[in-house]
Amino acid sequence: MAAQGRAPAPPAETRMSTTRRILVTSALPYANGPIHVGHLVEYVQTDIWARFQRMRGHECYYVCADDAHGTPIMLRAEQEGITPEELIERVGREHRADFADFRIGFDNYHTTHSPENRELATLIYERLKAGGHITTRVIRQAWDPEREIFLPDRYIRGECPRCGAPDQYGDACEACGATYTPEELRNPRSAISGAKPVERESLHYFFRLADFEPMLREWTRAGHLQPEVANKLDEWFAAGLKEWDISRDAPYFGFEIPNAPGKYFYVWMDAPVGYMASFKNLCARTGLDFDEWWGPDSETELYHFIGKDIIYFHALFWPAMLHGAGFRTPSAVWAHGFLTVDGQKMSKSRGTFIRARTYLDHLDPEWLRYYFAAKLGPGVEDIDLNLDDFVQRVNSDLVGKVVNIASRCAGFITKRFGGRLASALERPALHERFLAAGASIAEAYERREYARAVREIMALADEANRYIDERKPWFLAREAGREAEVQAVCTMGLDLFRILMGYLKPVLPRVAGDAEAFLRCPPLTWVNIGEPLLDHTVAPYRPLLTRVERKAVDAMLADARADLEREAAPPPAAAPGGEPLAPEITIEDFQKVDLRVARIVAAEAVEGADRLLRLTLDLGGPRRTVLAGIRQAYEPEALVGRLTVMVANLKPRKMRFGVSEGMVLAAGPGGRELWLIAPDEGAEPGMRVK
Repeated sequence: MAAQGRAPAPPAETRMSTTRRILVTSALPYANGPIHVGHLVEYVQTDIWARFQRMRGHECYYVCADDAHGTPIMLRAEQEGITPEELIERVGREHRADFADFRIGFDNYHTTHSPENRELATLIYERLKAGGHITTRVIRQAWDPEREIFLPDRYIRGECPRCGAPDQYGDACEACGATYTPEELRNPRSAISGAKPVERESLHYFFRLADFEPMLREWTRAGHLQPEVANKLDEWFAAGLKEWDISRDAPYFGFEIPNAPGKYFYVWMDAPVGYMASFKNLCARTGLDFDEWWGPDSETELYHFIGKDIIYFHALFWPAMLHGAGFRTPSAVWAHGFLTVDGQKMSKSRGTFIRARTYLDHLDPEWLRYYFAAKLGPGVEDIDLNLDDFVQRVNSDLVGKVVNIASRCAGFITKRFGGRLASALERPALHERFLAAGASIAEAYERREYARAVREIMALADEANRYIDERKPWFLAREAGREAEVQAVCTMGLDLFRILMGYLKPVLPRVAGDAEAFLRCPPLTWVNIGEPLLDHTVAPYRPLLTRVERKAVDAMLADARADLEREAAPPPAAAPGGEPLAPEITIEDFQKVDLRVARIVAAEAVEGADRLLRLTLDLGGPRRTVLAGIRQAYEPEALVGRLTVMVANLKPRKMRFGVSEGMVLAAGPGGRELWLIAPDEGAEPGMRVK
């Protein structure tokens, strides 16, 4: 922290050999919707870096949290008829599941709606206020007279004052790119109620950012930021640092400002504090000393990975807040670019707005981790997910080169030598050349030059395959008296494969773990990569990775479009009794439904699901498996032997807990009050119900 008398972290090449203490964060995902593949660029980038540091033997922690406050969350919860707390808890579970399935290895994942965050946000505010860095003044804001709520700019819609385009946001036009104030918008209306906004006065609290201009000018030029980011900040310094509005008026979901009834911390005030709060929560669980990591004299390293759209908050407001409140500032803030898909901005209309879960329903997460790594550099340039290139590169590099080495050698070792490797390397110099490449690969990881690391690893994979092609163990195996050569060549091949998997382990943690199990070797680290497995027995080989099929990619895109169509569908109309009506269908639609009598021949609870039973249904010959949400109403054993009615021509649906091949009919308000529809007496399995 140059601004606090401590130099920034030294260059990577000077600190590879010493043990470091590192805290890493990613920007907090907003708890108002699902994780999508654009988000994953950042979490994959951060996770690779953190995993690499741990492999180097450093003490490295990776923390994150859901950003859980703000008007959008309050309004969405209201729309769904639940509390904001219920909404953020549900979305938090979904986020955690998505991240876990993409092997994002958080040491702690928390929420900004936490006691730790309230405590720290309040402490920082009070220290800033005591230092004279908080001021107040009355401002005029747009007010929704029907909903009785102040409207953020994005909740005001109207005609662009420049080009006249209809239905534009209150701060920017998507048609012509103009920016303006909500007061300039023509025919403005509330996006919440449709009412015409009126102006009202309100007392707001401001952070005096300009108080920290000398400190920030020094900090931003002391190696804590990428050069292009530091250059961009110079434009903001030239324009003058303005006071930052850190308050919002009730109703608002967040933390109330101390001694200011009806005033709440703006979400961007307490969101970055969530980094500290998540780490403090980790400290409480593990015994780490919070002050050693966040105190003003901390000698640990702190790195934030963020998107380029939130640089202003992280490179100006955040270090100023920390400095003013007596905490350490970041060692570095690293920004990345956006993700495009097939050369275009992620688009809902084109179906390329892909949710993480939609991807996971069809494709292996390690394929995407590898593809992102092959594209990522240390700068803020956008990267493109070209789906044709994605298929080709994963199949060529991972399956055709790396995994191919193991599959070419393992069969000979298992079948001819009982899994036993030779007692010496056939080409020690090749082994040493692979190890020598580790210094450059490590430097590339350290500097976030993942694309370079991948290129160098793949060049080694090409060399390993050339060695195997040259020695041709399949030919040697046909000649009498050359068994020892076969064993030596395949042992050498597996040794090179093991080194490659060590280098790829930060990118492919699951594949590397499976490779370690196959090789029966200790977890690979940057230290033990150099220890060859000799006179050692490996396990029978099982495929570590399969090829990407284009049809699976197309199925993912089809599901992505379906996700967005469901999201864009208008809300159902209300019936006289208040219950929503489903969208209208025609008699032809209804006649397509094939209802059949089915006998329940087996029923069991689905592990991990509170409401599901797995039913095996006999349709008079063919059998179907159906996942039915009736667990609260029925004990599984009570259902066996019963007749019911099912939709027999429903397209099978892949769910989190398996594939459901139909639907049983039930009626009732839900929960325990749910009853399976039973056919008339004399019905037999397979009979059609009309």
